[in-house]
Amino acid sequence: MKLKEYLKTKWLLILLFHLMILLLILLQLALKAPIELIIASSFIIFCFSFIFFLYDYLPKHFFYQTFLSQLEKLDQKYLVTETIKTPNFYEGKILVDALYEINKSMLERIQTSESNMLDFKEYIELWIHEVKLPLATLTLMVHNNKSHYDNKVKEQLKRLDNYLEQVLYYVRSENAEVDYLIKNCSLKKIISNVALKNKDSLLEQKIELIVSDIDHFILTDSKWLEFILNQIIDNSMKYKKKENAYIKIASKEDEDNIYLIIYDNGIGISKADLPRVFEKSFTGKNGRSGTKSTGMGLYIVKKLCRKLGHKIEIKSEEGKCTVVTLTFAKDRYYDVLK
Repeated sequence: MKLKEYLKTKWLLILLFHLMILLLILLQLALKAPIELIIASSFIIFCFSFIFFLYDYLPKHFFYQTFLSQLEKLDQKYLVTETIKTPNFYEGKILVDALYEINKSMLERIQTSESNMLDFKEYIELWIHEVKLPLATLTLMVHNNKSHYDNKVKEQLKRLDNYLEQVLYYVRSENAEVDYLIKNCSLKKIISNVALKNKDSLLEQKIELIVSDIDHFILTDSKWLEFILNQIIDNSMKYKKKENAYIKIASKEDEDNIYLIIYDNGIGISKADLPRVFEKSFTGKNGRSGTKSTGMGLYIVKKLCRKLGHKIEIKSEEGKCTVVTLTFAKDRYYDVLK
C-alpha cells in the first residue's frame, strides 16, 4: 500500500483533524491563552496524531506489500493464502479469512468437477470398449464374406474404428502418465504391427509401403507409439495421390537421437495450413475439400508425443510430398546395461 493511496482513503479523517486543531486554537485565543501554550498544545496534538496515523499505516503497508509480492511470484495464485501470515489489524484479518473461505469453496468445487469428469472419462472408456466388440465382429464378418460386402463397407468400419481410437486416446491423454510405460522397445516390431493393421487399406488403395533401416531400439510406450504411427499412416492414405502412391518409412540416428522419418508422395499440405496442423479441430484446405476430417488426429498425436517426451515435426510441399519426423532421445543407461 502506497502512502499516497493511503492518505486518499483517510482524507475525511485528516480534514476533521485539521478542523479540530483550528477550533482548539480559536478557543484558546478567545480565552486569551498565552501564545506559547497554543503552540505547545497544537504541536503535542499534531505529534500524537502523526504517531496514530503511522501506527495505522505501517502494518497495512507491510502486509499488502508482502501480499502483492507473494501473489506475483506464484504461478498458482490461489495458494497465496498459504504464504501470508494473519495481520494484526481488523480489515486484514477479514480479508485473510475471506480468502481462506473463497479458496476452500473453490477447491471443493474443483474437486467435485474433477470427480465428475473422471466418472465421465471412465464411462467413455468403458463405452468405447463395449462398442469395439460388435465392431470387431462386423469386421470379421466382412472379412469372412467378402463376396457379400462391398469394400466401402470395410472402409467405413475402419474409419469408425479409427474415430473410436481417437476418442479413447484423447480421453486417456489427459492422464497419460498413469497409462503408459516407458521402456526399451523394438522400432521394427512397432512398425510391423502398424503395417499389419493397415495392410488391407494399403492393398485396397494400391499404396506401396516401403520400409528400411528400422533396426533400432527406442525409449517409448509401444502401444501409444503404435497409435501415433497409425494416425500418421492414416493421414498419408487419406491424402494420397490417385496413381503410384507410396509411403516410405526409414530411420537414422546420431549421437543423441534416433529419427523416424515417414515420407509420402501425396497431395501435401499448403504453406498457409502447415503451421496449424497440430491445432485442435483444425481441418485445413485438405480436410474441407475431398476427404472429410475431424482435425483431432494430429492434435492428439502432438499431445501424446509431448507426454512421451518425443518431438514431432511436419514438412510438406503442396502437390508433391509430406514428411513427418519423430525424434526419440537416446538413454545411455541402456547402453551400459548391454
